[in-house]
Amino acid sequence: MDDAVELADMIAQLRSELSRAMADGEGEGLRFQAEKLELELTVGVERSREPGAKVRFWVFDVHHSARSAQVATQRVMLTLQPVRGDAPDRPALISGVELPHER
Repeated sequence: MDDAVELADMIAQLRSELSRAMADGEGEGLRFQAEKLELELTVGVERSREPGAKVRFWVFDVHHSARSAQVATQRVMLTLQPVRGDAPDRPALISGVELPHER
């Protein structure tokens, strides 16, 4: 699955990017409250036939051409609620550099 990434790795990278955006936003005048994150993914489910093997979920690029014989793909919508690990009752505030088209 050269053109895919495991779902857990994709979510870990998303968590890392959001954490970096939160840290970069400290002290900024404009911040955004992350109420929920909606992701639409194309995923493939793979299950090995070996004893003790687990099911693995792979996230594919939107332009992925499915490997029809080995992996069936599905579109999945995930809704994630960002929660601060150090203060679950406080909102997760995110900031970043304003892009030219975000005016």
